[in-house]
Amino acid sequence: MGGGGILEIGGGVDPVVRLWLIMFYVYCLQSEKEKEELYFGFSNNLKARLGEHNSGHNFSTKRYMPWKLIYYEACLLESDARRRERYLKTNIGRRMFKKRLKDYMKVVP
Repeated sequence: MGGGGILEIGGGVDPVVRLWLIMFYVYCLQSEKEKEELYFGFSNNLKARLGEHNSGHNFSTKRYMPWKLIYYEACLLESDARRRERYLKTNIGRRMFKKRLKDYMKVVP
């Protein structure tokens, strides 16, 4: 054991043990003002990040406030979360996301 009681494997922190430390979230917000407006992001503190979006601290989301969280995924590794966020921001990623939430997208006016 090393690093203050954290199990280390091959010089790094075991990803399963890391789960207890911090998660990285990829999320989708939907504007309550313009229902068709979606925003994909990444954060290690989802609650605080949503607050930042809704308080106007993010230039790219300020115009469509307020926002609500409609989806998130949790990753153990930051690199996986960032890769997923980049994919969801592409045209094909956005289309696949809308297929994944097909029923939700139908019921939300």
